[in-house]
Amino acid sequence: MDTKKRPSPFQTTAPLILASGSPRRQDFLRTLGLKFEVVVSHVEEAPFMDGDPARYALEMAEAKARAVSCSHPRSWVVAADTIVIIGHEVLGKPKTEKEAISMLGRLSGRWHEVITAFCLLHHEKGAAYKKAVQSRVKIKKLTTAEVTSYVVTGEPMDKAGAYAVQGIGAFMVEKIEGSYTNVVGLPLSELIGAMQAVGIIRPRVACSD
Repeated sequence: MDTKKRPSPFQTTAPLILASGSPRRQDFLRTLGLKFEVVVSHVEEAPFMDGDPARYALEMAEAKARAVSCSHPRSWVVAADTIVIIGHEVLGKPKTEKEAISMLGRLSGRWHEVITAFCLLHHEKGAAYKKAVQSRVKIKKLTTAEVTSYVVTGEPMDKAGAYAVQGIGAFMVEKIEGSYTNVVGLPLSELIGAMQAVGIIRPRVACSD
C-alpha cells in the first residue's frame, strides 16, 4: 500500500474557513491539500416554502457564510447547502426514521435532482461569489426490506433526501448525470474554479531543473 503523502496541486494563498461541520466537505478539501480552518455556522436551516429551489439553496449558503464571516472578517469563508428535489417537492433531512422511510419510498425507482449551492465570502473586502450546481440521480426500485434495513443503520438521518451516495446508500444509486461531488455535498470542479478566480488558491508551479 502506498502510504506516502502526495503533494497538493494547489497553493492556498489566503486564509480560508470552511463554515461546515460536514466530514464529507472537510475530506474533499483535505484530499486536495488545501489549508483551511473549520468554523461551524450553526445557522438554522429554514424549511423551503415556495419559489426557486436553487435560489433557496444560494440564500442558505450565503446565510451560513455570513454568520461566520462577521467574526472572521479577514478570511475567506466558504459555505454550502445541499437540497434534494423530487417532482416539485424539496426533501430536507429526515427528523424521524418514519420520515426517512417515507422519503426513500418517494425516491425509489425515480430520478431526482440534487442542488448544492456554495458561497465564498470575504467580509473585509466586501467580496462574494455564489453558484448553484445541479445533478440528476436515479435511485433503483427499492424493496421495503432494503429501505427499512438502510434506515436502521442511522446513515439517512442527517442527509438531505435521506441517503448518502458516498456511504452505504451507494447501493441504491443506479445512475448519476452531472457532478458526483455535487451529490455528495460540494461541487469541487466549480468550487476550485471559483477559489482560483477570487485568489484563494493557485496551481502549484512545479520546480524545474
